[in-house]
Amino acid sequence: MHAVSQLFHAIPFDLLFIQTVNGVVTGMILALIASGLTLIFGIMDVVNFAHGELFMLGAYLGFVIFVTTGSFWLALIGASLIIAILGAAMQIVTLRPLIGRDPLNTILVTFGISLVLQNYALWQFGPVVRKIPEPVDRYFTLFYLQYPWYRILIAVLSAAIIAGFYLFLKYGKFGVWIRATAQDRIMAQAMGIPVPWVFTGVFAIGAAMAGASGVLFAPMVGVSHTMGLDWILKAFIVVVVGGMGNLAGSIVAAIFISLLEAYSSVWLDPSQAVIVSFVVLILTLLFRPTGLFVSTSK
Repeated sequence: MHAVSQLFHAIPFDLLFIQTVNGVVTGMILALIASGLTLIFGIMDVVNFAHGELFMLGAYLGFVIFVTTGSFWLALIGASLIIAILGAAMQIVTLRPLIGRDPLNTILVTFGISLVLQNYALWQFGPVVRKIPEPVDRYFTLFYLQYPWYRILIAVLSAAIIAGFYLFLKYGKFGVWIRATAQDRIMAQAMGIPVPWVFTGVFAIGAAMAGASGVLFAPMVGVSHTMGLDWILKAFIVVVVGGMGNLAGSIVAAIFISLLEAYSSVWLDPSQAVIVSFVVLILTLLFRPTGLFVSTSK
């Protein structure tokens, strides 16, 4: 601990603060992506390898709607709704027939869908990176940097979406059905809850969260057919570290992982800082396979 303290004391406060802000902003976007992924696994026991491509398609749809309407906010809402409908259709056509079968079947199917969607995006839009302008193009002074307000807006919007989803789960009728299905799907079905349609709704909500994440993040990195790959890997790390199916744990893990990468980039090349995430993943699987942020108390 003393060595770690010395390392942090050696970093100028301004750099440490900037990296903390960067880590929280990235963590909130990652939390939004991972929340949809962990919701789908927690309710349906489905590891959705196509989640990254739903993120990517959301960004492309946002680009198309923005070019058509000129409104970023219409792009955000429209892309989220369309991806939700696509997610529902995907669940009904490809995953619903596999309920009760070997989980490997769903893994292979979602992986195949991932490849199809990625190649469709490449065929439809080409390899050229597309750009969605930031809806807020102002900056504020953060020590020696001109920091974009849009990054702060991303964190706030991501937190608002996650908070709205939490309230929906806690107080909404469909949210109660989702929680009942998560606890005991057989008992839920016996009580008259339409479990197959709950599954469809859950997949649609998870897909919508991925699509919204894609639109929000697109102005920062651009839109390409491979943009989902890096983020889905990070999202899976977050879901494992936070605890499979644990929504609160995934949010905490997303910020934790993003802060670790941000701080590591002070000493390492940013492209190498991602190694820290995989180290945390390996250690979690070895010593705490249920997740770092899952309570073991009964």
